[in-house]
Amino acid sequence: MTSTTRVVVVGGGYAGVLAANRLSQRTDIDITLINPRPQFVERIRLHQLVAGNDDAVEDYSAILTDRAKLVVDTAQRIDADAKVLRLASGTTLDYDYLIYAVGSTASVPISVPGAVEFAYPLGELEAAQRLTARMADTALQAPIVVVGGGLTGIEAASEFGEAGRSVTLVTGALGPSLAKGGRRSVAKRLKKLGVTVVENATVTQVQADSITLGDGTALPSSVTVWTAGFAVPTLASDSGLSTDRLGRLLTDETLTSVDHRSIIAAGDSASPSAQPLRMSCQLAMPLASHAADTLLARLDGKEPKNLNPASVGQCISLGRHAGTIQMSHFNDQALPMHIGGNLAASIKESVCKGTLSFLAKEARKPGSYFWPQGGKRQKNLTKTPV
Repeated sequence: MTSTTRVVVVGGGYAGVLAANRLSQRTDIDITLINPRPQFVERIRLHQLVAGNDDAVEDYSAILTDRAKLVVDTAQRIDADAKVLRLASGTTLDYDYLIYAVGSTASVPISVPGAVEFAYPLGELEAAQRLTARMADTALQAPIVVVGGGLTGIEAASEFGEAGRSVTLVTGALGPSLAKGGRRSVAKRLKKLGVTVVENATVTQVQADSITLGDGTALPSSVTVWTAGFAVPTLASDSGLSTDRLGRLLTDETLTSVDHRSIIAAGDSASPSAQPLRMSCQLAMPLASHAADTLLARLDGKEPKNLNPASVGQCISLGRHAGTIQMSHFNDQALPMHIGGNLAASIKESVCKGTLSFLAKEARKPGSYFWPQGGKRQKNLTKTPV
């Protein structure tokens, strides 16, 4: 009699979909994917959704294996000892293995007065849709402030500036993950788009029509877009599982939970050896593949391999007609090499389209996805999962 292994994948983003697809290599696995939305969200295009040049969603039928059952619901608690997942609808799902791929979210700090009330995050579909509606009701010439000079803030400010908006980007540092040349490339394009960059600044208060900086300067802002920092869903901590300080699930280097052998993490919500990789689609997908491979190895009675992903760079869109491709060492440290201009824009668009293509191909031919390896990892956690 053939036994079936029940696998529940929590999260239908880049990591969750790729992991589910990769698991379909075996016909004796029953795969259930839990996601709060009926459509896949292209998070790397949410700034385009707000600018009005992309809808940032895709039907699961185009990218998810037909071996996976999609359940539109929200995971509320993991009873790891009983191997039961409780959903917001009241439904419970038994599992043999659980892939924890809840991803990351945009966060607005409660410590900044007025931020929760008046700032608009840009990291989830619903938040981007609220921002889209707000922008539609805001005059084109009205001042827009983007808080945060990381890649999300840069892309958002560029997109809004190219659309003819009056944009100010407020940040401590512009593109801190970039090398000097890449940073100059970004700054040059922002200037060309008419985006004012205010560096070495912190926001101490957000009002309905302005923001206040740490030095007391007030800047007019009809819409304040907050892109400074990511958070992760609290499912792991709410379930009593070990997490890092941001709430990412603590795992060993095989991406197995340090608490329970039956839980394997993937993507932004994973914290291997308490040294998580940069939150990004580029690294989430290799982690998802590795998580699936860890599970498959266990089913085959083999010892899973340790994580060894390699970064190759950071792709930044600067509107529809320019971009910056920052090259990097395998360990994700920026190299003094970059590509700019229209060529970079074309590469970035190819990467965005290619991401969906990789997911779709893995659905058709599970096990076909591959990624660069060679990033050096330190292994600090020794606690054995049970």
